[in-house]
Amino acid sequence: MGCRWFVGVSLVLLAAAGSVAAQPIPRVIEHVTVYREADRFAGWPANNGIWSWGDEIVVGFTLGHHDDQKASGHPIKDPRVVRLARSLDGGRTWSIEVPPFSLDEPEPPPQACPGGIDFHHPDFALRFNPFEPIFYYSLDRCRTWKGPFRFPDFGRPGILSRTEYLINGPHDLMVFLTAEKDQGNEGWPFCARTQDGGATWEFVGWIGPQPPTQGYGYSIMPSAVRLANGGLLASIRRAGQFDGQRRWWLETFLSPDDGQSWYQLDQPTIDNAGNPASLLTLADGRLVLVYGWRHPPYGLRARLSSDQGQSWSREVVLRADGDSWDIGYPRSVQRADGNIVSVIYFKDATSKERYITGTIWDPGAAQDD
Repeated sequence: MGCRWFVGVSLVLLAAAGSVAAQPIPRVIEHVTVYREADRFAGWPANNGIWSWGDEIVVGFTLGHHDDQKASGHPIKDPRVVRLARSLDGGRTWSIEVPPFSLDEPEPPPQACPGGIDFHHPDFALRFNPFEPIFYYSLDRCRTWKGPFRFPDFGRPGILSRTEYLINGPHDLMVFLTAEKDQGNEGWPFCARTQDGGATWEFVGWIGPQPPTQGYGYSIMPSAVRLANGGLLASIRRAGQFDGQRRWWLETFLSPDDGQSWYQLDQPTIDNAGNPASLLTLADGRLVLVYGWRHPPYGLRARLSSDQGQSWSREVVLRADGDSWDIGYPRSVQRADGNIVSVIYFKDATSKERYITGTIWDPGAAQDD
């Protein structure tokens, strides 16, 4: 889209000897259009998944018509469908595809998964339906899919199954999902695991305490990475009511025992007015947290960690040109050249539509302490 600007950021790291190290300076390279069409509402990449193979990237999003009569909330009309956007050049240009789970036509009923899925297949992708416990997998980079397959509800009132997973081995995979609370309504995040290629799933652990079952509050949409020491780090989207006021923020949890128990960390806790985060491990070992910003000026922001989440950089403003709170839900991947592609849904002052956009940005080179 031709927008080029630079962002400075510094970070004080506590090294073993107490020395201070300068953090590299990230910079935005360009913003690109993934999907944009008049009178359409395109949204929520975080609900639909992202996958990458070098410079080939696929991201899902929800598509409907714009509701001109709706003055608040999300102005989207039903029916809604799912679309996939594919880039073959590291996120600079995109084409749109219709997947079999697009909701344009009825699906076959979900079946039991026979197992034996090869999670180490070079072209593997897994996708969960965001609104019910079913999943699909692909062995050809999201061009064709097998499924739907049933996923257990673990005795919960409902499962909100946003796509988020970590591969442990050829048939061993962990998923990070959200269950409804004890009395229904969202939500309470958890992790589960299969060790037989998807045939059976074991509940592993709750990520944090259950939010209050009465009144307003939720804990949803985990994004997780495995740390260099084998632990797990997850960012959670939170909401609650304090002194009669509703608040929305991000908080972070650490698991030292492969997801069985989780402990809340002091940082980062981010008041971003309600938006999930995309947590990513870079090739150089640093962590990146990318999140939508629903306070004015609306946009997209990030923080980086060079010490496995013990400390984080100041905020990096990736863009701040939105004109509505109804934006965000990022998904991020790292390209072969080290640059990051962060995909969100967005609205600017030029039109009423929400559209899918990508920000390509350089996180800077890692530096030794």
